[in-house]
Amino acid sequence: MRVLLSTYGSRGDVQPLVALGLALWTLGAEVLVCAPADAEFLELLDRVNLPLAPAFMPVRQWIRTAKQSGLSLPQLAARMVPAQFDAIAAAAEGCDAIVATGLFPSLAAAQSVAEKLDVRFVWAAFCPLMVPSPHHPPMPYPGWPHPPEVTDNLALWEHNAEAMNALFGAAVNTHRVSIGLPTLDNVRDHVFTHRPWLASDPILSPWRPTDLVDTVQTGAWILPDTRPLPAELEAFLEAGQPPVHVGFGSMAMHGSEDPARAAIEAVRAQGRRVILARGWAALAPIDDRDDCIAIGEVNQQALFARVAAVVHHGGAGTTTAAARAGAPQVVVPQVADQPYWASRVTELGIGAAHDGPVPCTASLLAPLRLALAPDTRERAAAIAETIRSDGARIAAEMLVAAIREGVRQTRLDGHIAR
Repeated sequence: MRVLLSTYGSRGDVQPLVALGLALWTLGAEVLVCAPADAEFLELLDRVNLPLAPAFMPVRQWIRTAKQSGLSLPQLAARMVPAQFDAIAAAAEGCDAIVATGLFPSLAAAQSVAEKLDVRFVWAAFCPLMVPSPHHPPMPYPGWPHPPEVTDNLALWEHNAEAMNALFGAAVNTHRVSIGLPTLDNVRDHVFTHRPWLASDPILSPWRPTDLVDTVQTGAWILPDTRPLPAELEAFLEAGQPPVHVGFGSMAMHGSEDPARAAIEAVRAQGRRVILARGWAALAPIDDRDDCIAIGEVNQQALFARVAAVVHHGGAGTTTAAARAGAPQVVVPQVADQPYWASRVTELGIGAAHDGPVPCTASLLAPLRLALAPDTRERAAAIAETIRSDGARIAAEMLVAAIREGVRQTRLDGHIAR
């Protein structure tokens, strides 16, 4: 049994897929990951001994290329779809299934490969907002804001399908014709399928059933991490009271003048020490005081259990990691699904949401005070007990069972029922 896991995006897209890959491997499946060959992802895959089939371009290089080119989103999609199709198709030979996440042009390429090879295809989302539902509106795409007069969620999802056809339809259909596949009237629904998987925790992000799609919520795909913390970080943790962790992951924070200074000064105003995760924003200490340390990529599962609070951008992975650790959170949402995770942290009482994407010292003070309050820590500890850690195993077992059933059906009647 051979499975290809395909994604194109940031660490929040890659790491959950690696967790699924490891779970599949423990069940005896042969796993190959098609992902951007950025250094951080190479290290991640090497750590768990899963092979990489490189995507068409490292994601940081693609971001630079996209910015410098000045091309529109449809023009960028027209470049990504065929290039990513070639990368995925080369990796998918002999596979029984493809599971895909990440940017839509990459998803569309993966789905076309699966269709061309006649193998099982699964789209997985990490946030309920990505999946069509009458219970929530879609996220608007650039250039396609929600019409102010439209408030019905179903109408907004119809608008979303129109937007995705306008942005991605030409790229997807032009390539499908070139490889002998029929064109699509609705690229979104064809790629998303009627039975997507939702790889998020049901407490942090509950899914409400709908007739629009037969969504399967597996729980979050969490990669086990047993790495020790670096000696310098360990010494810093032991030297005083639990510090506040500040990091914005794959967000460059270009809209903020000096996010490190804002965070450090706000945390110091609470009488706390600071751990800065450099990330894509390249956060760094603002002086040589010994109450602040900057770190690279470390074991968040071990670290978050030992901090007073986590200030972050609201990515699905970071939100889940902090919640599992029982660490109160301050979410400074930037884009996409991050406002959703900020709202869930607030609704659950396990932290606070910053007002807007641009933090300053003054704007961080109130949410930090709330996050550091004893009641918030108690609530965060209680919620931590409810967060599941078996989502990747559940998804892996589902996929293996489906593949085996397909093989059995093939032996019975000569075709695979999908």
